[in-house]
Amino acid sequence: MKLGMKLLATATLCMGLFATSAQAEDKELTLCWAAWDPANALTVLSKDFTKETGIKMKYEFVPWTNFADRFLNELNSHGKLCDLIIGDSQWIGGAAVNGHYVKLNDFFKKEGISMDDFLPATVYAYSTWPKGSKNYYALPAMGDALGWVYRKDWFSRPEIRKAFKAKYGRELAPPKTQKELMEIAKFFQGRVIDGKKRYGVAIFTERGSEGITMGATSALYPFGFKYEKTPGKYDMEGAVNSPDSVKGLEFYKKLYDCCTPPGHSDAYMVANLDAYKSGQVAMMMNWFAFFPGIAKDPKVGGDKSGFFVNPRQKEEASVLGGQGISVVAYSDKKDLALKYIKWFARPDVQKKWWALGGYSCHKAVVNDPSFPKSAPFAADFLKAMSHVRDFWQEPNYAELLQAMQRRLHDYVVAGKGTAKEALDKLVQDWREAFEDAGKL
Repeated sequence: MKLGMKLLATATLCMGLFATSAQAEDKELTLCWAAWDPANALTVLSKDFTKETGIKMKYEFVPWTNFADRFLNELNSHGKLCDLIIGDSQWIGGAAVNGHYVKLNDFFKKEGISMDDFLPATVYAYSTWPKGSKNYYALPAMGDALGWVYRKDWFSRPEIRKAFKAKYGRELAPPKTQKELMEIAKFFQGRVIDGKKRYGVAIFTERGSEGITMGATSALYPFGFKYEKTPGKYDMEGAVNSPDSVKGLEFYKKLYDCCTPPGHSDAYMVANLDAYKSGQVAMMMNWFAFFPGIAKDPKVGGDKSGFFVNPRQKEEASVLGGQGISVVAYSDKKDLALKYIKWFARPDVQKKWWALGGYSCHKAVVNDPSFPKSAPFAADFLKAMSHVRDFWQEPNYAELLQAMQRRLHDYVVAGKGTAKEALDKLVQDWREAFEDAGKL
């Protein structure tokens, strides 16, 4: 073969290889989420998607401590890293207003995907903007709420049960009210069990991201805290800093002061898990998403642990967690990403998602008569999701969250001022934020 023909043949071969490589790359999606157990379950689940469609999946999983900063920066810079993103519920307002997420209404209509097939609370929180409208920017993907886990083996010991009944005049059992939660936490604080000093409870106190807000609202909501007196009116005075709200925040500080392990002043999900799994505490608050791991843990799993829903006080209320899955507007592969959404919405896929350790929001899964007994925490998850409440989902939610983090941590952990003063300052912070946003 002449040199010219060889060069031409080589060039043709290289172009063919490049085209094949490019096509393979085009048939690949990158999904962005947090790095935790449910993400690992999703990678297993998504192998079925690849088998069915030939579309490969890549993942960008970031630790929770960096999750919001990493991906909000990616969205704000119109980056193309993520084709699909499972973003926090609080992001939905900003993502919709700023055009970060693809509006899914037409796609849902075309593919016959009905939001009526998902739990109403998750559609409201994870999918809609404005809230309660029929404008959808995500498919409910990972239902979650704040729940509690306790050392069932300790609670069942005769000598411990006898001592508790002698002190409080009732049987030792998972608390049904915030008052009972406090009593149990006090009872276990400093108690020696199996030769080791134990503590009452691990709660959220972290200041840097969202920890203390998620933790404190687990008390604030049941005591009667509201963000507004009239939904949508931003009339926060007398709601955020109401007498009931003050009582709730005072309660959370007392729980922190009396009954947490030493040094538990900047704790969130992982720190609480460490405190519980290492045997430091009798009870721990955390997201239901971590409970499958607790149930299987060699140290505290099986019959050693039990679960309960956030205790009521004046009202029943649980803190909403969880996320929806969205198509990123800046992706060059939106058509493939929509294929993933269509696949993920199928009832059979949702059932497998729950079986693998994800938290399905699909009614075909959670309304199945067998669901409450499908896991030791399943019934409590259902109960929690029936009365969940979420933080502001406004486009400027990050500014609102930072203010609450600061005011709560200063009072609960640093001991600055009173609960009323902290909430009064928070109202002022939020009023200024909403004024700047043109809402007031």
